[in-house]
Amino acid sequence: MPDIALAAEIPDSLDDGTGGRLEARYGQAFGGLGVQAARQAGAHWNPVLDTLLDHRSVRNFLSRPLPLGALQVVVAAAQSAPSSSNMQAWSVVAVELPERKAELAQLCGGQKHIAQAPIFLVWVADLARHAAIAQAQGAPTEGLDYLETFLTAAIDVGLAAQNAVGALEALGLGCVYIGAVRNRPEAVAEFLQLPPHAAPILGLCVGWPNPETPTAVKPRLPQSAVLHSETYDRDQLGRVNGYDETLRAFQNGQGLKAAGWTPSVMAKVANGEVLNGRDRLSAALKRLGFPLR
Repeated sequence: MPDIALAAEIPDSLDDGTGGRLEARYGQAFGGLGVQAARQAGAHWNPVLDTLLDHRSVRNFLSRPLPLGALQVVVAAAQSAPSSSNMQAWSVVAVELPERKAELAQLCGGQKHIAQAPIFLVWVADLARHAAIAQAQGAPTEGLDYLETFLTAAIDVGLAAQNAVGALEALGLGCVYIGAVRNRPEAVAEFLQLPPHAAPILGLCVGWPNPETPTAVKPRLPQSAVLHSETYDRDQLGRVNGYDETLRAFQNGQGLKAAGWTPSVMAKVANGEVLNGRDRLSAALKRLGFPLR
């Protein structure tokens, strides 16, 4: 694939912060885009890119609360994300009471960081408000029954939640997504008293990262594996070669089992049992008011 051409004057040298962040994200010297393209990107570098490239999951938090007003700023950032047809088909439930976080932790497979984090956010695909408006107006709601409408709501959730993550990290806070809210979605929905046409999609632990347990930027697949030019390049095996070694080096450095990437992915796609209850997600969503026609 040819180097990406960015419309910028090439500076004489690549800023250390730029190059260091790119190398950390890929776990090696940044050559995937080409040195010239990286230098061009450096000409436009700014703190937003620092925040995005510095992202890492945080699972150990201090007990101190969030700054006053931080949650409201983060939700404003979430609401600034794009929304398909301006449907705004999501809500977020903030859980802060220790006993309630502990119960949610159990519903999500016993993940202790849910209880430890000062606040746990549950992001909800929410068509309930649309149903309520239609009911009040005596309007039809057949469109809510379709898979496309649910998918739109789920995409809205993802976009909003990721905007929130960027805002949280810009404030110096840390977070980690929890997909296990979908292990027992009916139980989580009942716990949060969600109405019909609303379903939990993502959880997010939020708090101040504990400096005694620092986390590093996890290397991703090389860009050659995910960035295609004009048409999809099916030579995926050739493009992911070497990533197992890169990830094993990262895992060793973090004191983790150095399994690499391929064995983990193969385990995740082997059968439905490894989904920890999410293999019945379609049935659960139907019980929560989403016919998925």
